[in-house]
Amino acid sequence: MKSPGEFMEILAAYDMTQSYRGAAVVCGVSHNTVRSYVKARAAGAQAPIARKRGRITDPYLPAMTQLVEQSRGKIRGDVVHDKLVDLGYAGSIRTTRYVLAGLKSKYRAQNARVHRPWTVAPGLWLQWDYGDGPVVDGAKTVLFVAWMAYSRFRIVIPLRDKTMPSVFAALDRSFRLINGVPTYVLTDNEKTVTVEHVAGVPVRNPQIVAFARHYSTAVHTCMPADPASKGGVENAVKIAKADLVPKDTNLRPEYGSFAELEQACEAFMEDVNSSVHRATLEIPKDMLRLVEQPKLHPVPAVPVTASFGQVRQVPPNTPMVTYEHSRYSVPHTLMGQRVWVRGTDTHVIIVHVDKAGPVEVARHKLTRPGVPAVIDAHFPPASAGALERVIRPSNRAEEEFLALGAGAALWLKEAAAAGTNKIRHKMERAATLAKVMGNDVVDQGLGAAAVHHRFTHEDLVSIITNTATGEPSSTINNTRHAVTDQSQWLSQGTSGWANFGTTNPTTTPGEETIPADITDLEGAAE
Repeated sequence: MKSPGEFMEILAAYDMTQSYRGAAVVCGVSHNTVRSYVKARAAGAQAPIARKRGRITDPYLPAMTQLVEQSRGKIRGDVVHDKLVDLGYAGSIRTTRYVLAGLKSKYRAQNARVHRPWTVAPGLWLQWDYGDGPVVDGAKTVLFVAWMAYSRFRIVIPLRDKTMPSVFAALDRSFRLINGVPTYVLTDNEKTVTVEHVAGVPVRNPQIVAFARHYSTAVHTCMPADPASKGGVENAVKIAKADLVPKDTNLRPEYGSFAELEQACEAFMEDVNSSVHRATLEIPKDMLRLVEQPKLHPVPAVPVTASFGQVRQVPPNTPMVTYEHSRYSVPHTLMGQRVWVRGTDTHVIIVHVDKAGPVEVARHKLTRPGVPAVIDAHFPPASAGALERVIRPSNRAEEEFLALGAGAALWLKEAAAAGTNKIRHKMERAATLAKVMGNDVVDQGLGAAAVHHRFTHEDLVSIITNTATGEPSSTINNTRHAVTDQSQWLSQGTSGWANFGTTNPTTTPGEETIPADITDLEGAAE
């Protein structure tokens, strides 16, 4: 309802403009309102009074308000409409949705969580959380993500699971990456941290308490199902998953091994920690090094190893360790060092502790005694066997000959296999010939000689000479081969002597008799 002053302003605006729409623009009202006021004045009546019309949902507003409050503003319009129909509501679902939207908006405005900016001192807080990692070798991985609250320094470590030893190893590596231990560590209410809640109070896992005592820090947990209480690390997890997990949006290929995923995580950390952060306009790694690291506590030299399993000493001559009477391989670089071995229902995990902290170095499927579990990558390349001898010169003469090229190496292999005499002497003569005719020419000739099994020095000279003049060489063209057909043998056989001392019964008078053996011998000679 308009006040008397507003009523007079509308009429004055009309008198000035003599236009319903013009007066409506001046007063900020509808032109229909201006027209009703002018007509009322012309008829000598009072200005019309605006009356609020009721809605069909007005009788059901208390029920709708109660439903919104009980669902904390999450109930859907179709659900509310069905409940109102059961109460006798005859309106449309469109009206129900319209009224419900207003009630839900009012509820959110009254119950909105007010976020106050968190001002944290350097060296106080580290938050950690987990994200679903990519599938590597047919198994899902886990991304351990940590975040320093002051410097915004982010850490991403890939894990194969979220068991207690894996989490402890990741935390220790995080402390060593930032070169210190913060005062407080915040995370979710995982079973590795919180066993249960009693009257809203979290009951800590005894192992995490021992871990925190060892590193002189305090582990705290956020409110259950409340991601906003650790929003910094939640955002870090989102960024890490968007970049590291292969998707169509990032065009990242699938990982061929777990080592490739570790390298990708290291590259991601270097990238994000070397870029200017949009909130602080500072480089995180510089903030950590200059401001936050001096406030951190020292990292213990010896990490927590109680949960890593049983201690094993890797033998100095074979990278294999024994667990439950079965043998499992470790990287050969760990020979002579100490590792920790633990088993699960399906796998055996081997951990090694170095300057960077605990690192999982091997993971095998359970095997039975007598059948060792071996990963080929754990062993160095195998030495050449009897069939793959490696040529290694042992004196100056051999070095000069093999320096001629691949043809010389092939000639040496073939000549040795053929049992050639005076190989060293022929190698020296070939090296001397190369000083006159050039290494390439002699090396090519040695290769051709090896292919055609011509291992004398004269053969080599002949091949080189004919190659230089362009004439075909009988040495090259007439390849040696074994003749297996006895009818083509040139050697004298014994069949010619079978009828020696006998006469040919088919000889005619006057014809000279020729012994069969002589005829055969003459044919063989021819």
